[in-house]
Amino acid sequence: MKIREILAMLGATLLLAGAVLKMSYGDVASYIYTLGATLFAAMQYLGRERGGNFAVRRLVTMQTIGSFALVTAGVLMFTHHRNEWMVAMTIGALLELYTVFRIPSEMGK
Repeated sequence: MKIREILAMLGATLLLAGAVLKMSYGDVASYIYTLGATLFAAMQYLGRERGGNFAVRRLVTMQTIGSFALVTAGVLMFTHHRNEWMVAMTIGALLELYTVFRIPSEMGK
């Protein structure tokens, strides 16, 4: 495995752990989530394919928006003390989930 893949998995694990622990350990979980989201987004940005057809470029743009939404959720955890961060996290997670299946499918064509 490449170091980028390991760091991306670590970021995803921290992201998930921070989201789950948010209800019990509010402030600590916010730091864990934000660190994980930032690490995940950075590794995703560094490891992505730059070429491809129009559909792949569009999906990569959607993936970038999804990463930005996940990091925004981390920022919202610190600035808003209600559950607004869940909306940004859900949008980011849905975009990431969609693109993780569609990009390999489009690249295989």
